[in-house]
Amino acid sequence: MTERNNSQIVTVHAGPSVLVVDDEQDFVETLVKRMERRGFKVAGVGGGQEALLLLGKEHFDVVILDVMMPGIDGIETLREIKLAWPKIQVILLSGHGGEEMGLRGMAYGAYSYLLKPVALKTIVETTYTAFEEAGVR
Repeated sequence: MTERNNSQIVTVHAGPSVLVVDDEQDFVETLVKRMERRGFKVAGVGGGQEALLLLGKEHFDVVILDVMMPGIDGIETLREIKLAWPKIQVILLSGHGGEEMGLRGMAYGAYSYLLKPVALKTIVETTYTAFEEAGVR
């Protein structure tokens, strides 16, 4: 959504701020674009270390985090996020690992665990619900 402000166009984000973390760059770019069109403020990075560095610089309400990544995997990234920023809601997303990985993630404080392929509608709804239940704003 955009508004005019003294002859300038300003982008207005109505939804939560979201960080997408996945080593599949095409997936990150596509999800970022599609969520931006729905009013989210979205950034995307390709790995856990990048996510932790960006979280140290910028505020995000929700992190959508792939579980299986090279380097720092999603579970370790989740643990680090919850230690440093316990109010951030984390949605785990993976095409691997099944129920066991989901249970591990939930034990470390993940809000939800979604299996790929997952519909955009499900990601959007889960993101909004996580944001609302956190009472961040």
